[in-house]
Order: sequence, then C-alpha cells, then structure tokens
Amino acid sequence: MSKIIVIADAKAGKIKKGSYEVLSEASRIAKASSATVEAVLVGANIASEAQNLAHYGASKVYVVENDIFESYLNTPVISAVKAAIDAAGGARLIMTPSCETSKDYIPGLVAELDACGILDCSKVSWEGDSIKIERPLMAAKARSEMETQHPQVVLTIRSGSFDTADADTSATAEVVNVDYQAPSLKQVFKELISVSSDRVSLDDADVVVSAGRGVKDADGFALIEKLADSLGAAIGSTRALVESGVTPATLQVGQTGKVVTPDLYFAVGISGAVQHTAGMSNSKVIVAINKDPEAPIFNIADYGLVGDLFKIVPPLIEAIEEVKKNS
Repeated sequence: MSKIIVIADAKAGKIKKGSYEVLSEASRIAKASSATVEAVLVGANIASEAQNLAHYGASKVYVVENDIFESYLNTPVISAVKAAIDAAGGARLIMTPSCETSKDYIPGLVAELDACGILDCSKVSWEGDSIKIERPLMAAKARSEMETQHPQVVLTIRSGSFDTADADTSATAEVVNVDYQAPSLKQVFKELISVSSDRVSLDDADVVVSAGRGVKDADGFALIEKLADSLGAAIGSTRALVESGVTPATLQVGQTGKVVTPDLYFAVGISGAVQHTAGMSNSKVIVAINKDPEAPIFNIADYGLVGDLFKIVPPLIEAIEEVKKNS
C-alpha cells in the first residue's frame, strides 16, 4: 500500500505549523518511494483549512467535522481519525506531529489499527518493505535506530526534525467529508484550565526568549518580558523557574515541558542542562547570555555573550528598539 497519511494537528480551528513540517517531509519520502500523500483533518468548523494542506503536498484531505471536537477528548478523536483512515483505504505510513494531544491519543489509535506505533521520531525513511526510524533517547543524549516491516506504521514526529517546504498556493486537493457519528461517552469535559496571554504562543513562535535560574526572581523575569516584547517573541523558561514559582508550568521548555523550534532562540541566564536543551536544540539560531564562560549552553549556541545578564539585556533592548524606530 504505497500511501502516506498525515494527521494534521489543529487548535481553535487553525492548523498548527508542525503539521506543515510533517507534511513536507511526507512529500519528500513519497517522491523517493513512489507513494501518494493524503491528509486527515479533524475538528469543529475546520473544513475551511483543508486546502492549506494541499499547499504542502496532500493530494486528498479527509475531513471529519463535529461539534464534539470543540474540546479535546481522546475517545472521539481516536474514532474520528480511524474513520478517516478507513475511508482512505488505509496507508502504509501514518505520521503526525508530536504534541500534547498526539501523545495522548496515538497509543489508542495504534491499538485500534493494530499497527506498529513509534513516538517522537526525528528521522524517517522508506526503503522497499522497510520503514527506518531514528528517535532521540535520554534527553537527546543518545539516538536509537529502528526498522520495521509491519504493514501499517504510525509515527509521531519530533518538532523541528524536518524543514518545511515552501507553500505551493496553486495546489489544490480533493476534499472528502467523512461520515462520522460521535460515540456515546462516559467521559465528560468539564473545564479547560489555561493561562491566557496576549503574547505569541510557544507552539508557533518564530522567536522565543527563555529565562533560566540566572534571572533570580520575578523582577529579573520582568526584564526578560521586556526583551520578548521588544522582539515580538514568545516567552519560555526552565524548570528551575517553574519550581520556584516565578513562571507557570505552561512556559517550561525542555524534556518535561514543550519542544520548540523557532528561527531565533534567546537563552538568558540558562546554564544549558540536557533537560532544557532537549526542548530547544533544534532552533535555527541560538543566542546565549550567561556569566559563566564554561556554561554548557555555549556548546550549542550560534552566538554567545559572556557577562551579567542584568548589564547586557537593558542595552540590548534599547538597541532593538532603536533599530525598530529607524526601520
């Protein structure tokens, strides 16, 4: 079955950029293996987004729309995705971005499909009957290589593992509306507890400014917020700041937090422990500011500033504002 299906990741009626990254790589794999690429899109009021998947290589998009998807529950998502895959006639390779929701529902989908499932992959190739995969282990300090000849393989893809192709806005896809009857549920969605912010989401940010233990306290973190605002950036933090109560857990970047892959990442007052770098090492450009010249963060940084962040960041903000004023 020479077909690849990409399950799009969408939130609040919009496809998230990680879906385009995975779809771009699926298209590259398909060309090498003479396969076709199709996509699955599940959500409430989501059909208008379907053609965006065509711009990155999907020839056909299976859409499942239902009000039940206004709030996430894994049972209806599993049944909806399986219905779409069945409507597509199955696929040899099924891929989706690794995110909070896919980590939750993909194991159940794998069981429903009786497929081979591998999570958090960073490299994929299809050679003959074999699907070969690499994935990071031990906070990305090691990598494992796997190979499977299972007839159906489901993979989640680690953010930033692949480059997103340029969108071909002239491309269109056939859209198939999948007949779907929402299952009766014993689960009840009661409340979504989230932190609201006017800033850019960490998930989609092109620029991220992250703070570490070196900012010390809330006053120090306020300086980081000013830097982020000057850049129009999202804000991240290390686990140390979360545990000390300076930042909420929703901002944590790292092995036990979010994985981000922005074009530009500022690591301010961050030593660079593997637990943190596992979540940001795939950033395209990394700028580190730390008073310790031996800090591990400098080993992966493209640019490093050694010194007191409280003396470096204020003039940096002024310089950024001056550039913005004159541009």
